[in-house]
Amino acid sequence: MAYAAGVDVGSTQTKAVLIDEHQAIMGRALIDTGANVVQAAQGAFNQVLEESGIREEEVEYVVGTGYGRYRVTFGNSQVTEISCHGRGAVHMFPRTRTVIDMGGQDTKAIRVGSTGDIIDFCMNDKCAAGTGRFLGAAAAALEIPLAALGPTALASKRPVRISTTCTVFAESEVLSWLGKGKKIEDILWGVHQSIASRSIALLRRVGIEEEVTFTGGVTRNLGMIRALEEKVGTRLNVSDDSHFIGAIGAALFALDQIVAGRVPHPHSEVRV
Repeated sequence: MAYAAGVDVGSTQTKAVLIDEHQAIMGRALIDTGANVVQAAQGAFNQVLEESGIREEEVEYVVGTGYGRYRVTFGNSQVTEISCHGRGAVHMFPRTRTVIDMGGQDTKAIRVGSTGDIIDFCMNDKCAAGTGRFLGAAAAALEIPLAALGPTALASKRPVRISTTCTVFAESEVLSWLGKGKKIEDILWGVHQSIASRSIALLRRVGIEEEVTFTGGVTRNLGMIRALEEKVGTRLNVSDDSHFIGAIGAALFALDQIVAGRVPHPHSEVRV
């Protein structure tokens, strides 16, 4: 049995996925990236090997992706996270034609074909206002854990309007609303709506076609899912593996290399 792995080194967290030659997921790993990117990549890979019970020498090909893909020193090659999220999204949800990937530092809108090929994309790489970092700033200002953001926001009855376009000033605006006596849930729902509005602007630039699949770390936030669905006007594809879709796509590209290596070149010599 052949095994392939994908390691997605993100700005906040590093994910690793191991698949077999039938594309079945054998293991997943998720760790904080931290300051040492090389160590994070190796740590996630070691963890996925341990979870799956597969030895390193059994893994024939490894693809690195994410902002730290070139620091996957044990990998065989690198593929951009845009390609990996497109490929992984269509693998998980075959009718996907639009992907929104929201991570800690950036958000990407991607339009894909039926095989996961990239037709168009855009990203907000110059500003973190529509990303997980913006949510983190709000959580810090309100002194509540990240895991509580979504459920708290969904209790809102009268959301405030968040006007700042900069993560640096997000904490100040959140505290200003708090000082005016606004409820935490209303402030948080305003934050979620603000991020969703920026994300929809990106999606419109590439064209929103159904089905829409949501990927990246922020998929774990139920409030963000709801806010995006309200703006898009349709249900988003989300699963328990949405956080790992980039790594899944990388593993699929790795499997492509394994399969390609087994196909004899048409001009290769045949020995008898």
